Amino acid sequence: MKQYFINKNSDNLLLFFTGWGCDEYEFEHLKSESDVLLLYDYSDLNLDFDFSKYKKINLIAFSAGVFATSIFNFRNFNISKIDKKIALDGNPYLFDEYFGLSKEMQKILYSVNETNADEFALNFLIKTDEERKNFRHSKRTTQSCVRELDCLKELYITNKQNIKDIYDMAIFGEDDSIFNISAQKEFYKNRLHFVKNARHNIFFRIKNYKQLFDF
Repeated sequence: MKQYFINKNSDNLLLFFTGWGCDEYEFEHLKSESDVLLLYDYSDLNLDFDFSKYKKINLIAFSAGVFATSIFNFRNFNISKIDKKIALDGNPYLFDEYFGLSKEMQKILYSVNETNADEFALNFLIKTDEERKNFRHSKRTTQSCVRELDCLKELYITNKQNIKDIYDMAIFGEDDSIFNISAQKEFYKNRLHFVKNARHNIFFRIKNYKQLFDF
């Protein structure tokens, strides 16, 4: 994994497992009073970071990050010490035909490149004119994103038996069409909350990370 650290000299940490194809550039508009460790590119799940200084840690995982977090080995850090754990627009069973990405959606993801990325965003990620005006693509290459998707599929095959549903709450855009919303209602039950009139990328509806914990 790659990491991007925002140092606020805080005793609290927000641990953010982002989605497939993401980088830190997409989330620069979000404010935080705590330190933020933003993780992306799941070509591997290696992480070198010292969590010991923090008195409080909250976790959010977005899209493919919901799966990556569910199999991540925190080594000497006890995940039970994390105060709140929120899944955003994703499911731990990422490549399950029902709960995760359908085979058709996987084909669509593999087809995304520099020339059709805007079309993909308009069809699946964003909805309003305001979102279209402010949307930021990651700065990663097509090759990087394809490699990551291949690695995620391999991680899923080799770790399916280790997947854990660790989340206290899940938040989805009510018009998300990347994941099956009916399946998410079945999986998350009363933990599931919706952002109205939103597709897969709900981050245009918030100004700071704290808002996610106020649902």
